[in-house]
Amino acid sequence: MIVRCKNVDDVWFGIAYEEEEVFATSFGSDERKVLKNLRGSLPAGIMLKSSGRASTFAERILEILKLVYDGKNADVGGVQLNMNRLPSYSRLVLGAVCMVPVGYITSYGSVAKAVGGGARAVGNIMARNPFAPLCPCHRVVASDLSLGGYGGGLKTKLAFLRRERRGFTSERDISIGKGKLHVFPVERVFEKASRR
Repeated sequence: MIVRCKNVDDVWFGIAYEEEEVFATSFGSDERKVLKNLRGSLPAGIMLKSSGRASTFAERILEILKLVYDGKNADVGGVQLNMNRLPSYSRLVLGAVCMVPVGYITSYGSVAKAVGGGARAVGNIMARNPFAPLCPCHRVVASDLSLGGYGGGLKTKLAFLRRERRGFTSERDISIGKGKLHVFPVERVFEKASRR
């Protein structure tokens, strides 16, 4: 498996991939931490080799990571995320979360309602998301629209959501398999915070 890290505007982005499949992504302020996150997202014993020169595929994914980080609309629909190593419920949860569009948030409970299970189980899967920020776990909040948790820290989560504001005003439902995922405009998080 090939690992590629790149610093763009003082943020490190990393990808673990084979051919044209993404096995893990990460971002952070320190290359060593990004590499550690990538290794921690993969099964033990997988040999990682660093690529001094990135493939066209890796460069495209690194550019997408930067776009997502910056709160821009990025086409992640064609990106093949390899989830084969993950339990089936984790794949369901991550698949649903990947469908939350820029400018919207959902709750742990809404994801659970859409795919089954409970809000706490969804939160545990979000805490181990191997595809951050491609699979936008930062767009999943508590049912009261408070931030909940985030592996990169709540300041980072809030900064993501600030960059993703689009001025949307209405809620909507997204079809997920046999269920529907309810999403809210990201502005609701900021409306709640301003009422405190």
